[in-house]
Amino acid sequence: MNAEPRLLDNATATSGQYLTFTLAQELFAVEIRAVREIIEYGRLTTVPMMPPSILGVINLRGAVVPVMDLGQRFGGRATSIGPRSCIVILEIVHQTATQVIGMVVDAVNEVRELSAEQIEPTPSFGGSIRADFIRGMGKLDERLVVMLDIGRIISADERAALDQAQHHGLDGEHD
Repeated sequence: MNAEPRLLDNATATSGQYLTFTLAQELFAVEIRAVREIIEYGRLTTVPMMPPSILGVINLRGAVVPVMDLGQRFGGRATSIGPRSCIVILEIVHQTATQVIGMVVDAVNEVRELSAEQIEPTPSFGGSIRADFIRGMGKLDERLVVMLDIGRIISADERAALDQAQHHGLDGEHD
């Protein structure tokens, strides 16, 4: 078996390991190498003047980490917090820096290996999220999983807002 990731025509997702999670009854996946850790949903400190998709910040072992609601980011309603809700901590690599953010999900499912044969190109028709957020569509058993491009989910304006939230959290944290 070739250890080199294989890039598909019209898809940017490569074969490899993906963390799958549920959000609003849909199945999503992100590359496992972007996942730093998964934590229990806990108390957030809200930051004034943030977009609705940025819920606030958390203190993660002394580091202030902004937390985003993907449900709101995708144009839907706020994620409803339940017993399996958690925060997936991600490292997003941009051209000049690495940003650590949290994203609230309904439930984390599992880590799955996806081969190139299980990945389809991004569909060109509509959906609840913009196509540029999608790296491909994975086929898991009888279900399709939306493979997210985490680096594109967050716009430059939102990155600035996340930075602002993080710095505000550093200045205003009272815990």
